[in-house]
Amino acid sequence: MGFALPGAIGAKLARPDRRVLAMMGDGSFLMNSQELETATRERIPLVVLVLVDQEYGLISWKMELELGRHSHTRFTNPDLAAYAESFGARSYVIEAADQLLPVLRRALDDDTVSVIACPVDYSENLRLTERLGSLHGPF
Repeated sequence: MGFALPGAIGAKLARPDRRVLAMMGDGSFLMNSQELETATRERIPLVVLVLVDQEYGLISWKMELELGRHSHTRFTNPDLAAYAESFGARSYVIEAADQLLPVLRRALDDDTVSVIACPVDYSENLRLTERLGSLHGPF
């Protein structure tokens, strides 16, 4: 957790001819988001896709599965678009599912650091896990 952004910077430095996308949750992003400054200062173009749920969603999901409840996993975010722009990055905010692909394509074509804030709803994960867990087959 927290590795995707600095890892993406390293990937872009290793393969400058490739387009690089770092995808992470907002909790992970906030752990090393200051690396946006490094990427913009050093002119390392990449796209950062932040899945926003204002929660350590995967941790909540795992806690629900193992404990039947979760606690202390919610947090508040800064304005991620303004935050990204404060480092000199371009920012996008997804407001509807059909916006994601065009914005992602546009950001990948930009020759700069771009941050895409995309809200997600992880509540379906637990229901999906329950449905998958009820499937039985020869394993």
